[in-house]
Amino acid sequence: MITNYSLLIPNFRYLCIVMESLLEFGYIGLFVGSLLAATIFPFSSDVLLLGMLVAGGEPVTTVVVATLGNWVGGLIGYWMGWLGKLEWLERWFRVKPETIEKHKAKVTRWGSLLALLTWTPFVGDIFAIVLGFYKAKFLPSAFWMFVGKCGRYICWAIIEGVIASAV
Repeated sequence: MITNYSLLIPNFRYLCIVMESLLEFGYIGLFVGSLLAATIFPFSSDVLLLGMLVAGGEPVTTVVVATLGNWVGGLIGYWMGWLGKLEWLERWFRVKPETIEKHKAKVTRWGSLLALLTWTPFVGDIFAIVLGFYKAKFLPSAFWMFVGKCGRYICWAIIEGVIASAV
């Protein structure tokens, strides 16, 4: 069993310090951290959400704040894709043109519904960018993005509540 996570995740200690610092700012830190997690920073908004809940955050407020932050971060990705500047996407989001082209068929087939999956690890941010790049309708994309991200946080809050009540 690996106990030194820094072997698996580069800058693991740094990421833990950043996430812990964000939680010291309460709901504002949760919002900012959730927003950044959906854009260019490689850390988990799920961990921030759970940290806030474990620290005694009110569940509904915590879910709403995390959802809004992560949703705004996803919308930033959408608009960066909409602008269509491949050099920006490569530089800030580390998304190569080949990756964008690879997801074209998904956007063609599913359209704005693909935004429902923007919560997923690793590919969710790419879906948001690709939806913007291929000019998927904004309002339906924003709606499904919100639904997906909110659903994820509701699930985490329920899991945390069940575990907390069992302990």
